[in-house]
Amino acid sequence: MKVLVTGGAGFIGSHFIDQMYSEDIDGNDSVVCLDLLTYAGKMVNIEQHSERENFTFEKGDIGDQALVSKLLRDHEIDWVVNFAAETHVDRSITGPDAFIQTNIVGTHELLKACLNYFNGLDKERKDAFRFLHVSTDEVYGSLGPDDAPFTEESIYQPNSPYSASKAASDHLVRAYHHTFGLPTLITNCSNNYGPRQDTEKLIPLMITNALAGKPLPIYGDGLNVRDWLYVKDHCTAVLLVLQKGAPGETFNIGGNCEKTNIEIVDVICKILDRMNPIADGTSYSKLKSFVEDRPGHDRRYGIDSRKIQNDLGWAEGLVFEQGIKDTIANYIR
Repeated sequence: MKVLVTGGAGFIGSHFIDQMYSEDIDGNDSVVCLDLLTYAGKMVNIEQHSERENFTFEKGDIGDQALVSKLLRDHEIDWVVNFAAETHVDRSITGPDAFIQTNIVGTHELLKACLNYFNGLDKERKDAFRFLHVSTDEVYGSLGPDDAPFTEESIYQPNSPYSASKAASDHLVRAYHHTFGLPTLITNCSNNYGPRQDTEKLIPLMITNALAGKPLPIYGDGLNVRDWLYVKDHCTAVLLVLQKGAPGETFNIGGNCEKTNIEIVDVICKILDRMNPIADGTSYSKLKSFVEDRPGHDRRYGIDSRKIQNDLGWAEGLVFEQGIKDTIANYIR
């Protein structure tokens, strides 16, 4: 396949490119990585592919319809996988404009370019073409402590500018399938973790702060719950949806691993105590610091992944206990 990966130099996008090449047994797949290289996109994330003849990097914006159209035509793209997004809730509170521009306007420009390209394909290539939009569980809002996890049928109730912008982009993708016939797919994932994640996110922030002897800031009472998914398991799911998902479908991807933020911090501290002990023998847990909660902080997310498991045969591969050890080890090296 010939695949355009937007946001491919970012955390999840770069792991997806790794996944594409690891599954390319005959060596015939090619990847075009489009990334604007904002703070979250880094060339180091994709440097392992820079010498491949079937890899192309293009610095640019998904909102640049002319550029996207050229890449689609020149590389005869079969699949478009849209990871490009502004993703950090805190940033969306202090500066929502960038989220509206990238996540809504940018996605719409990308859809327009893809629809125009799709309409010019012959029937065989139309049948093979896919546009997969990677989204988040945050579009569903917040769960109560006893509520069942989100399913694909859960109503959208976004509570932050970030989740509202992602919800809007999901609706656009769905509309382009139902109105124009573009063969789209949507995946809504839970909180990812793993190597290469930007340090504004909870797990890498706690690891890097701890190793630097800095405070470990925990919002509110630390009891907000998230479902944690190892990034490589997420990428195997995305590829499976591309290969087997029917156009117009949505698939939730979760780690079946709900934990409070304070549990995550405590686990990180205990593992660091063993792997990289402090010289005076004290625990990293002494660095924990509770800070004022952020506005509109959702209390709990949980994902029901039974649809992708039952329909496509996906299952998360790495348990959290091993995934978090591997992640921490990557920062200590």
